[in-house]
Amino acid sequence: MKIALGADHGGFELKEKIKQHLSKKEGIEVIDKGTNSKESVDYPKYGHAVANAVVSKEVDFGILVCTTGVGISIAANKINGIRAALCHNEYTARLSRLHNDANIIALGARVLGEDLGLACVETFINTEFEGGRHARRVGKIEQ
Repeated sequence: MKIALGADHGGFELKEKIKQHLSKKEGIEVIDKGTNSKESVDYPKYGHAVANAVVSKEVDFGILVCTTGVGISIAANKINGIRAALCHNEYTARLSRLHNDANIIALGARVLGEDLGLACVETFINTEFEGGRHARRVGKIEQ
């Protein structure tokens, strides 16, 4: 599985923790799309970079982090074919995959602690899309 990571300055530290966590897992390749410091940057750049990697199939999933997760998820969702889900707990992470076939999880670094952020990522990448009635709904989103 290939996963692209992206964050602005507000999400940099949590992105780095997620990168460390995922890099230890067998069978996961992490592609870091930046940013690479806590210096102020504009989150759309990183939201778009990860979203484009997902749409082009360079990666299977994306993980985005900013201060709240809101701005970077909005930016990612501007790219056709992206279903970026802002998640605040394991339940929303699981349902975003199970029911919505989300291909990017967005997290708020100042909303979640490190442990909860990592738990959301684990839940997201380990949950399969349920399909069925949900596939019809996702299809309508894609139209």
